[in-house]
Amino acid sequence: MREERVLLTDAVLNSPSPSAKTPPRTLARYESQPVASRFDRSAWFRDARFGMFIHWGVYSLLGEGEWVRSHQEISLEEYEPWVERFDPQHIDFDDMALLAKKAGMKYAVFTAKHHDGYCMYDSAYSDYSSVKRTPGRDFVAEFLTAFRKQGIKVGLYFTLIDWSHPDYPAFGDAFHPMRNNPSFKGIEHDFDRYLDFMHAQVREVCSNYGDLDILWFDFGYGDMRGEAWRGTDLISMVRSLQPNVIIDNRIEESASGFGSIVTDNPTAYSGDFVSPEQLIPPQGILCEDGTPVPWEACITLNNHWAWHHSDVDYKSSTTVIRKLVEIVSKGGNLLLNIGPDGDGRITRQTRTILQEVGAWLDVNEVSIRGASSSQLSKPEWGRWTQRGNMLYAHVLEQPIGPLPLSGLKADDISSIRLVREDRALELTKSWLIEAFDEPFVSLGADPAFTYPLADPVDTVIEIKLNDPESGSTINQTNIEA
Repeated sequence: MREERVLLTDAVLNSPSPSAKTPPRTLARYESQPVASRFDRSAWFRDARFGMFIHWGVYSLLGEGEWVRSHQEISLEEYEPWVERFDPQHIDFDDMALLAKKAGMKYAVFTAKHHDGYCMYDSAYSDYSSVKRTPGRDFVAEFLTAFRKQGIKVGLYFTLIDWSHPDYPAFGDAFHPMRNNPSFKGIEHDFDRYLDFMHAQVREVCSNYGDLDILWFDFGYGDMRGEAWRGTDLISMVRSLQPNVIIDNRIEESASGFGSIVTDNPTAYSGDFVSPEQLIPPQGILCEDGTPVPWEACITLNNHWAWHHSDVDYKSSTTVIRKLVEIVSKGGNLLLNIGPDGDGRITRQTRTILQEVGAWLDVNEVSIRGASSSQLSKPEWGRWTQRGNMLYAHVLEQPIGPLPLSGLKADDISSIRLVREDRALELTKSWLIEAFDEPFVSLGADPAFTYPLADPVDTVIEIKLNDPESGSTINQTNIEA
């Protein structure tokens, strides 16, 4: 067999035939639609793409997850010994912040108050807090100081629910630990008094801890949605104190729905992003008019939010990386949860996984930060992400021979780079691909050869698209055998 390599010059490649019509070169065929201007305050959030969720509190001592009171129908009195015992000696937010930074996480959200009602901060409206009980420490303040010091944006999780408050409905509620306890039947609750209390606690969180980047409320359910929480008043107060904070959609929804944020008539409390939980939406999330909505998938590193003594089903770093890529390719963020144990320690598995994710992001973050979806269909070998005129091929499967760049036009490509090796690649014109319309790129010198992926987890190839005003194209290699 005869093999001949001929490098075609720009002059040859760029000289159109007399009858050829120059196709329009525009990013319109590749870029997804931008989000609406009403989401402008979330610009930093959509650039960050990756954050840390921290679930930690008294419930971490029990090692059965943060819903342990509800799941086991534990009374307030039965829970009290655990509250007294909660005195963590190994919680280190500086260490946690450094771990998040090395993992490539750009923001973090900490549970200031979960459904058990125990406050991890100094509340003037409750003695049920880490400051006034055994620890004598303001864990919210410690979290904020440590993460801000590392340049990481900060958010607080705050529940709308409080199982410790006497005016929160108990018997017959969907989730209250005493929902089935007949001794609570017929007890009257002054829910307005509860709402006054809850709003006052939100006000002090928004007033006492400087600028917050995220308020992560949880959650609307049944009839307890929107105005049942005095949602308009709540958000009006939050916006007056924290005008730049972004808020999730759970004042009017749970994790199972979107709410009015996806409509053309959003409520005041519709939020700045949708918050699917423990899944990745099949197609991302869109408004009713087809434009994209900011969204964030909150996902646990194992299968529980708070520490669980027997849960060792950790997602591998490969899974985390590939799911981060999938989420970004659909226009979303990943909020990845860790759950320190009751004494504040982080597991070895958690550290290892986050370090490996961070090592991949150190090399490939250009394909994640500020990137989003592309109009291109999902390729058979992986995923696309896009940032302006930079298109990123995330190659998850080793190709046989050259890699097809399905959906692209060769004339729209300015340059190609293998990100991990910072090595230029060229489009290949070969007898191998003469029957196909799409361009191909080889990972090595000979397109008939199969080469190992530079990174078996995710090999990223950067494709620079032509500026619409330019029209320059790259050289191609013609190989005939």
